[in-house]
Amino acid sequence: MPDEIFPVRWQDGKVVMIDQTLLPAEYRELSTDSAEEVAEWIERMVVRGAPAIGVAAGYGMALAALSLRDKSRDEFDKGLARARDRLARTRPTAVNLFWALERMMDFAELHPRIPPGQLADMMLTEAEEIREEDYESCRAIGKFGAELLPDEGGVLTHCNAGALATAGYGTAIGVLRAAWEMGKEIHVYVDETRPRLQGACLTCWELKRMGIPFTLITDNMAGHFMQRGRILAAVTGADRIASNGDTANKIGTYTVAVLCKEHNIPFYIAAPLSTVDFNCPDGSSIPIEERSRDEVLRVIPGGFSFGDINVANPAFDVTPHRLIKAIITDKGVAYPPFEESLQRFRE
Repeated sequence: MPDEIFPVRWQDGKVVMIDQTLLPAEYRELSTDSAEEVAEWIERMVVRGAPAIGVAAGYGMALAALSLRDKSRDEFDKGLARARDRLARTRPTAVNLFWALERMMDFAELHPRIPPGQLADMMLTEAEEIREEDYESCRAIGKFGAELLPDEGGVLTHCNAGALATAGYGTAIGVLRAAWEMGKEIHVYVDETRPRLQGACLTCWELKRMGIPFTLITDNMAGHFMQRGRILAAVTGADRIASNGDTANKIGTYTVAVLCKEHNIPFYIAAPLSTVDFNCPDGSSIPIEERSRDEVLRVIPGGFSFGDINVANPAFDVTPHRLIKAIITDKGVAYPPFEESLQRFRE
């Protein structure tokens, strides 16, 4: 197992991914040269987290291009469009997916006279650049965010926004890691994050590898520990940020933000600027993915004995910008009003 975690990478002509559905019990890597399989792995959450999904999508487009390298340019372009449409259907909320797909399509369209064989190689290089840029973005987010955390005490995080959710290093976990590396004596409280338990399975796994002290709690314990002064700040990742700062993240994040407001605790979002959807005016425009009912029901051993029941399983919720103290990006820390501060980073 490598010292550094790189959940999606290119190796020996294939895309290699850590199968996150098996963690923490088993570490296994999967490899493929199929864009369709990349799409299926995004759907199955073999890879998850908005930045990592964007990286995977970039590689998926590169694989599609490589499979079309012997076609005519017209067939090549049509095949790329089909791959883009297939990958776009995988996860509707994570904006990095669509950002990466459009970046890859725009790259191909900017080179209309280059033959498919040469262009396919160039698109692979572009996908590699997406991965490398995301890793550097995470390092910058960590540096900016570490300054905001207390010198000691408890910090809450929800879901997993670590190396596993990015090209490496992490966004929210990157902030915690950078704070720890600079000598801050933080103690991380990790929400288990129902129903898929990404906090319990993934964030705890990462923190343990890094030696950062943590305590796993169930989602409904957060208020208890805030009330008793054990949590001094909270930081989470994001899957899409509207231009006004409203933020979609893993279901339960809104609850954390409300609890922070009640207890006068700063609530921070950590995400690269690519997660900001400047075409989305506010959180009401963010599509919320509804996942399988089985994810909710599987926690009950043997299932429910009283027959079929209605189940809701939205994968994300939206935290209004008024509950967010600051948004930590790779360009700097944005403060309210977010319409202005985020736009300045874009310029």
